[in-house]
Amino acid sequence: MEVIIELLKAFFYGVVEGITEWLPVSSTGHLILLEELLPMRVSESFWEMFLVVVQFGAILAVVILFWNQIFPFSFKKGEPLLRRDIWSLWFKILIACVPAMVYAFVLDDLVEPYLYNYITVAVMLIVVGITFLFAERVLVKRTPSVTDTASITYRIAFWIGMFQLIAAILPGTSRSGATIIGGLLLGLSRTAAAEFTFFLAIPVMAGGSLLKLLKFGFSFTALEAGILLVGTVVSFVVSIVVIRFLLDYVRRRNFNVFAYYRIALGIAVLGYFLLFR
Repeated sequence: MEVIIELLKAFFYGVVEGITEWLPVSSTGHLILLEELLPMRVSESFWEMFLVVVQFGAILAVVILFWNQIFPFSFKKGEPLLRRDIWSLWFKILIACVPAMVYAFVLDDLVEPYLYNYITVAVMLIVVGITFLFAERVLVKRTPSVTDTASITYRIAFWIGMFQLIAAILPGTSRSGATIIGGLLLGLSRTAAAEFTFFLAIPVMAGGSLLKLLKFGFSFTALEAGILLVGTVVSFVVSIVVIRFLLDYVRRRNFNVFAYYRIALGIAVLGYFLLFR
């Protein structure tokens, strides 16, 4: 019975990861908060690894949905042809990933124990929510200068990467939220900002998952392997649905609803922990 309960928890964590990874509301923040309410009976080292590796299912969803836009080869008459536009896009993605990758290798283990807590999460939920409202006010007054990912310059890609670094350091910021805000403020349309955010996730989250997995090792108990498998598969399925929803949503609406949600959740989290902890 205990095994079934832990696998059901993993299922729920996978659902939350699949929803919050792509919506600009902070997946890590939600998972940290969910642990407070629905803790798993696993070791601390496994939990820290699970928080990151469960994202692999979400990455796979991006790869499948955007395969034609990210695979740099095409085949005509059986001969592989290089697609220069996609190679250019990948170079921009890698440039945008450099700040977060440097942080992950150099400072992640030093900073994480001090910032991964409910106070940081709640504050950043509120701060980024307010920033979204500000960004939307700016957008009303101007027309986007970049309407597709192919038009993103290397300079813009680097600065979006700096916004992504903020999310890497501060849980509750939201990687997608930070990069979308950065894209909007740098002149991207909502659709272009969202798509570039999806593409950025591939090397960042894949690299982070692999790094955490290597640090933990591959000696899983049967329960740990089951938890990891269930969480990853569920996050993949849910991500497919959520990514399609978000792309359709941003073509017709702004991000204000996510901003208000973040602010309300941040206030609720602070209230809960101040009153009941």
